[in-house]
Amino acid sequence: MTKYIAAIDQGTTSSRCILFNQAGEIVSSDQMEHDQILPKPGWVEHNPIQILRNVETIFENAVRKADAEPGDIAAIGITNQRETTVVWNRYTGIPYQNAIVWQDTRTAALCDVLSRRHGGQDRFREKTGLPISVYFSGIKLRWLFDQVDGLYEEALRGNLMFGTIDSWLIWNMTGGITGGKHYTDVTNASRTMLMNLKTLSWDSEILEELDIPVQILPEIKPSSGYFGAYHKDGAVIPISGVFGDQQAALFGQTCFAAGEGKNTYGTGCFLLLNTGSVPVESKNGLITTVGFKIEDRPPVYCLEGSVANAGSLVQWMRDNLKMINSSAEIEALAREVPDNGDVYIVPAFSGLFAPYWRSDARGIIAGLTRFSNRGHLARAVLEATAFQTMEVVEAMKKDSGVDLSMLKVDGGMTVNELLMQFQADILEVPIVRPVIRETTALGAAYGAGLEIGYWHSLDELKSKWAADREWKPQIDPEKKAKLCARWKKAVIKSMGWIDPES
Repeated sequence: MTKYIAAIDQGTTSSRCILFNQAGEIVSSDQMEHDQILPKPGWVEHNPIQILRNVETIFENAVRKADAEPGDIAAIGITNQRETTVVWNRYTGIPYQNAIVWQDTRTAALCDVLSRRHGGQDRFREKTGLPISVYFSGIKLRWLFDQVDGLYEEALRGNLMFGTIDSWLIWNMTGGITGGKHYTDVTNASRTMLMNLKTLSWDSEILEELDIPVQILPEIKPSSGYFGAYHKDGAVIPISGVFGDQQAALFGQTCFAAGEGKNTYGTGCFLLLNTGSVPVESKNGLITTVGFKIEDRPPVYCLEGSVANAGSLVQWMRDNLKMINSSAEIEALAREVPDNGDVYIVPAFSGLFAPYWRSDARGIIAGLTRFSNRGHLARAVLEATAFQTMEVVEAMKKDSGVDLSMLKVDGGMTVNELLMQFQADILEVPIVRPVIRETTALGAAYGAGLEIGYWHSLDELKSKWAADREWKPQIDPEKKAKLCARWKKAVIKSMGWIDPES
């Protein structure tokens, strides 16, 4: 029987398993949401046990839906929400507490303390490509040691294991307490703020400064490589591809050459530009990260701009404001009005990410009048994603000197044609959506399949990419300039927010 590659896409709001065939086509899929735990303002947590159980279930369901058996799966690829941090006991397998999600801002005070020391917010940037920010998992780990009684002592005793969600899944799927592999890949490791970009190893000086014991960290491996095996119903299935979700989308979009880039519109919004085998340091608020590494080949680096709230802003309109019943309704609501009615929403719920890196910024709605209605708010929600992407593209051009000629896009929000057209207008370049929109899962599958010889080369993978839809700019330049100027004015207001209790 034909064998498939299974991709586990463990995201911020749900987990999916998609089975792909040799042509890179989707054979079957299954998906489960997990709880968003919000203990305090700015705090976001997930239950690692719930995520693990969901992943096990969706794998079984996807295999069953394909009328297949576990033995029909040639390999598994894993892609995951990146900076989300888990600590667990190596002897019981039980997490010490809920995972701290990448969106969480509880480490803001610690980031301020570290940024006030010599070198400021960019003190680790030369080595890691990252500014000191609430975003990254190394800071979350240090916060746990400082705030959770006995946790640091557990680490010193050798009982504690640290990892991002990929490490948590790999360790459990390869045996857990009976011999699970404690691994991560270079893309996830590059988002901890603990890995040296040039050596691709944990940086001893940073570990010493943050007082993090190296023995609790996972071993860093190539993205396309062997991570151990998942034993299921007598089948032994290699886990042979692991990527952070945005790097997986880059791989799935086949952006293998320097100068190629993609933007993923999901919970957040993430634009990656392939810069080749040498890391490019950003001077304009972007971050430098590892794009992917294939076994013993040189690593590929990227510039990345991260927008914290894109699809999550639509969810906020649905769940908090109750203005829509489902996320899919927002486009129809936004089309009820011809424009945004001069309403702008800056969704700085977790501060502002690239290119500002202002954890003290807060979300605002600007420009409201008696004329404003639900349709204008819906438009402002969608346009906020496009405006934030525009600012990332502007910074990327300054750093790389590359003029964007087109932008490959993927993610759930790309079904929204109003958003895609507005994005083309604001960027003044064509927006191209591929036939296979699940490029994050596809990238994990490609990495896993490449390692075992299911696919044989990057050229073979590139030949499978095909465009589904293209949007070209249509906006009047004068109108665009006015919209952008008012957006930037709203952003400035969001950074002027002051906590009355501070």
